[in-house]
Amino acid sequence: MADLISDAEVINILDHLDQMYPNPKTMLYHESPFQLVIAVLMSAQTTDVGVNKVTPALFAAYPDANAMAEADVADLEDKIKTIGLYRNKAKNMKKTAIMIRDEFGGQVPNTREELEKLPGVGRKTANVVLSEAFGVPTIAVDTHVERVTKRMGIVPPNASVRETEEILMARIPENRWRDAHHQFIYFGREYCTARNPKCRKDPRIDFCECRVLPQYG
Repeated sequence: MADLISDAEVINILDHLDQMYPNPKTMLYHESPFQLVIAVLMSAQTTDVGVNKVTPALFAAYPDANAMAEADVADLEDKIKTIGLYRNKAKNMKKTAIMIRDEFGGQVPNTREELEKLPGVGRKTANVVLSEAFGVPTIAVDTHVERVTKRMGIVPPNASVRETEEILMARIPENRWRDAHHQFIYFGREYCTARNPKCRKDPRIDFCECRVLPQYG
C-alpha cells in the first residue's frame, strides 16, 4: 500500500463522490427510527436488498416497539427467514423492542451509549441510527467503508474498525461525515468490490489505489 494520501486529496475524493452519488441516503426501507433500528440490526451479514424484501411485511405486522415486543419469536423468524442468522436476529429484535418499550417509553433513544444497550446493536448500528434518524454527524464503518478507505489510501491498511472510524472523522470535515459514509458504501458496491474491482476499468476513477495496485486488478 502506498503512503497515505494528503488531506487535499481526501477532499478531492469526496468531491468526486459527491458528483457520482449526490444526496445519498440509506437503502434500507424504514418509516421510523424504530424501524431503522430493526432494519440495520437485520442487515448484519445480509444485503440491504435482502432486508428490504422482508421489512414491508414485517413492519406491516409489527410497526413499532410496542407491537414487536408482543410478537411471537417464531412468527418473527418466519417473516425474516430468508435472511442470514434469522433466528438470532429475531430474538434480538424482540428483546430490543421490549427494552425500547419498557426502558425508553416506546421511543428509540438518541444517544450512542443508550443505543448500544439494545440487544444486537453495536457501534456501527448505533452510528447509522444516530445519523439517519437524529441527524447526529457520525461515520459508521462497515466492510465497504473499511475496504474502500484503505484502498484509497485514506486509512492505514492495518487500522482496526474503531481506528478507521476515528481517522475518517479526523480527516473528513464533520459536515461531510454522513454523505461520505453512504458514498463509500455505494462506491464499494459498484466499483471497489472485494473481488475484481472495477476501479481500473472506468476512466472516471482516478482516485482509488485499485488503479495502481496490481493485486486489485
